[in-house]
Amino acid sequence: MAIEYDTLKRVTAQLFDRSLRGIPADTRIALQAADTRETNETARHTLRLMLKSADAAQQANQFICSDAGVPVYFVKVGTQARFGGDVRRAITEGFAELVASIDPPLLPHVTHPLTLERGYAGKGMPIVTFDLVDDCDYVEITCSPKALGSGRWAALQIFSFPDLATIEGFVIDTVIQAGAQTCPPVVVGVGIGGTFDYAAKMAKEGTLRPIGQHHPEPMVAAMEKRLAEAVNQTGFGPMGTGGASTAMAVNVDYCAGHGFTPVAVAFNCWINRRTRARLHNDGRVEVLE
Repeated sequence: MAIEYDTLKRVTAQLFDRSLRGIPADTRIALQAADTRETNETARHTLRLMLKSADAAQQANQFICSDAGVPVYFVKVGTQARFGGDVRRAITEGFAELVASIDPPLLPHVTHPLTLERGYAGKGMPIVTFDLVDDCDYVEITCSPKALGSGRWAALQIFSFPDLATIEGFVIDTVIQAGAQTCPPVVVGVGIGGTFDYAAKMAKEGTLRPIGQHHPEPMVAAMEKRLAEAVNQTGFGPMGTGGASTAMAVNVDYCAGHGFTPVAVAFNCWINRRTRARLHNDGRVEVLE
C-alpha cells in the first residue's frame, strides 16, 4: 500500500485547522505551572485568562487568535514510506480547499514580500521542509503556523569562534529587543553552528520540541536551564504584564561547523501552535498532537 494523495491533502489541512483552535497539552501544563510559581498577581491573572481563552475557543470551535499566520509544515519522510501522489501538491491543494471552507474565514496573511499584496496563496506557500528518517515506513507531519508576533522577532547573527558567554548574550539580547511583542510566555528555540540556513532550521525546530524535554547532552541542557532562568528574569511576563513567566522553555540544539558560528533565535507565542500526525503505508493515520 501507499500513503494516498487524498489522505495527505485531508490530514495536512486538518492539522492547520486544529492548530488554530487549541493549545498543545504540554503548553497547558506549562501555563498552569507558571501560574503556580508566579508571584505577580497581574501576571497570574493574565495566565488564567490565557487558559480560559484557550478553553473557550476549543469549546466553541473558534480560533484562539485572529492572526492565523502562514502555513508551515515540517515533514519527516521515512525511507520506506511510499506515496500515491505528489506530496507538496497535496499540501498546497489541501490548504487551498481549507481556505475556501474554513469557518470562521481566515484573514489573508500570505504576503508578497516585494509588492506587499496579500492573499491566501503565493510563491513557496505553504512552506514545507522535508527530512529523511531511516528505517521508517511512515511520514510524520508537524504543522506550526507562523504569525506576526513571534515571527517578526526571530534573529540570526554569525560569530567567529564565540565562547558560551557570547552565544548566550546574543540570545538574551534578542529576547530583550523583542520584549513582550512575541506574546509571552514563549517557547524560545536556539540553533548554534552549522551554516546560516541550518542554524535557523534548528532554532525553528527547537520551538517544536515538547516543553520539559531537554537536550540529551548535559552541557547543552545546562545552557537551556541558564537561558530559561535569565529570560524569566527580564520581567516582561505574560503579554508584558510583568512577573517571572516570560518563557515556558528555551530549547537549544547545535551542529558542528566551521570557525564561523551562526546563532539563530526563534519564538513560539503562548498558544505554541503545534499539531502532528503520522501517516503509515497501511493507510493508518496516527494523531500525535
